[in-house]
Amino acid sequence: MAGWRGVRCRIRRVRLARAAWKEDMRRFKAEQKAARKDGRAPEHPGPPPTGFTLLPWLLMGMGSLSNVLKGETPNPWIGGAGLLVFNSLYVYVVFRAFDKELREARSTRAAVVLMGVLTTALALGYGGNWLLFFPLLGLATGAIVRGRTWLGQAGLGLTALAGAVSAYREGWNGINIAYATFLSTMVTAAILGLSEAVRELRAAREELARRAVEEERMRFSRDLHDLLGHTLSVIVVKSEAARRLAARDMDAALGQITDIESVGRQALTEIREAVTGYREGSLSTELDRARSALTAAGIEPVVRRSGPPLTPQTEALLGWVVREAVTNAVRHSGAARCEITVAGAAERVRLTVSDDGRGAAARPPAPGVGGTGLKGLTERLATAGGSLTAAPALRGGFTVTAELPRDPEELTAAALAAPVTAAPAAGER
Repeated sequence: MAGWRGVRCRIRRVRLARAAWKEDMRRFKAEQKAARKDGRAPEHPGPPPTGFTLLPWLLMGMGSLSNVLKGETPNPWIGGAGLLVFNSLYVYVVFRAFDKELREARSTRAAVVLMGVLTTALALGYGGNWLLFFPLLGLATGAIVRGRTWLGQAGLGLTALAGAVSAYREGWNGINIAYATFLSTMVTAAILGLSEAVRELRAAREELARRAVEEERMRFSRDLHDLLGHTLSVIVVKSEAARRLAARDMDAALGQITDIESVGRQALTEIREAVTGYREGSLSTELDRARSALTAAGIEPVVRRSGPPLTPQTEALLGWVVREAVTNAVRHSGAARCEITVAGAAERVRLTVSDDGRGAAARPPAPGVGGTGLKGLTERLATAGGSLTAAPALRGGFTVTAELPRDPEELTAAALAAPVTAAPAAGER
């Protein structure tokens, strides 16, 4: 009963493998048809090789079967049983050869060794057409040991065995069997190994392309968050100021409304530039916007800048820091004064944004929320070789400090497009 269960299990695996092969072949043909219609090369690599690929080679044993059926083989029952066992082992091995886990199993190696013993016995006992089982043994061996460091040793050892047995039975004709055995072993291993490597490379390429798309999507969503978050905060603050001023000073209220229109137009321009991927931040522009936003929120802005001019990449990163820090100060600080200091030194530049507000510690990031914040800025600056710290000040208030190298070679485009792994909560400082 156990033997019949094993046979039924193997038959079931063969049927499943055939069904999977047919499905992959169907997709392959559909991709080829679509590619011909569009005039491009098909991306689908075709169905992966399976045990069915090596089954036709069993026809090499037809000569031995003919000898058994015609009674030209001594002890035909022994020859027929040996032929049946060899074919069964061959089918068992080649179907396990295309599954890495099964290929490396001890049972598979034991089956190959048993095939070798049986092939040697049949070849020594009968010779002639029975010697062709050595190339079949080479096919099964090459399929199993492909990619192994000892493939060469296995191939040469099997070739030497085939040559010795064939020479004993057929004399110089044994050279042909040895040559065929060597070719079948090495060529099978090379073709199957190359096919597997090509599929792995294709899968790796598809994975890299998928990750590149995800990183670009993350970069774009982060930039839109920064742009719209800051701009909408300024619009809200200025709208509140215009509402407060409308009752007593219409000219001042109109000035605030004019600023809202200007901020909105600038936001549209920046979004268009961000979509096309050509946006470069300017620190001077961000400082001017920070002054306007802080003033509209009733916070006194104090801006100090010293040191030599900065590179565009450095200014872009520091501009993001100013934008985020000032936005948080306007939203959450309740401060009366905010100082922004940019100090350039010989090798590094430091930006400090501090206020005298409540100084509440930043809340932990909320999972699943899109966008960026101090967490995303920290990752950007770290990618560029810099650092960012944000914490309540000792004398009250909140301080954000960013440092970056002055060497433009240390600031690459990766810093401006670094993916964000976490997002801040809506109330982050």
